[in-house]
Amino acid sequence: MNMTITAPARDGHQQWLKTYYLTRAAFSIAWILAAVAAASHPLAAAILLIAYPAWDALANLLDGARSGGLKTNPTQALNAVASLAVTAAVALWIGDMHRVLAVFGVWAILSGVLQLATGVRRWKTTGAQWAMILSGAQSALAGAFFIVQASAPATPSVTSIAGYAGFGAFYFLVSGIALSVKARRRKALVDAGA
Repeated sequence: MNMTITAPARDGHQQWLKTYYLTRAAFSIAWILAAVAAASHPLAAAILLIAYPAWDALANLLDGARSGGLKTNPTQALNAVASLAVTAAVALWIGDMHRVLAVFGVWAILSGVLQLATGVRRWKTTGAQWAMILSGAQSALAGAFFIVQASAPATPSVTSIAGYAGFGAFYFLVSGIALSVKARRRKALVDAGA
């Protein structure tokens, strides 16, 4: 059976992705600002560290569901499961920031690879996924850095994750803008042909 995505369905999906990417960028920016403000407040920092992977799990579940279902988006389903496991691990080890940073490191590697795979898969139907592919690769590299940093004598803090969230915000923002530009170009071509 040949499944072809119709133009209205593709346009609706691209609109969803644009909204999704921009929402993720806004969340990451808000999270960074809160993390900087909470750096000297242990309870607030703990809540932020637990909320970050929990939000990622929710976002992957929503995107997978809106993009044809989790069965057809296994990388997002796996990413959601990994993010929920990280949420639990961070909550369990919140008193040991070295462990928390190591957990974030492992998660950044795994979620980066899964995000990269999602971007490659979407490239065929959606296009404009180069920023998500780069983001996935950079996430994996950041994860390795977190693991090394977690074994250093200096105690990490919530702000140790802020740079990672910043790069995520940047790539989600670029992806949302890239889809907007692509939609405008396509509309201009359609209008010119009318």
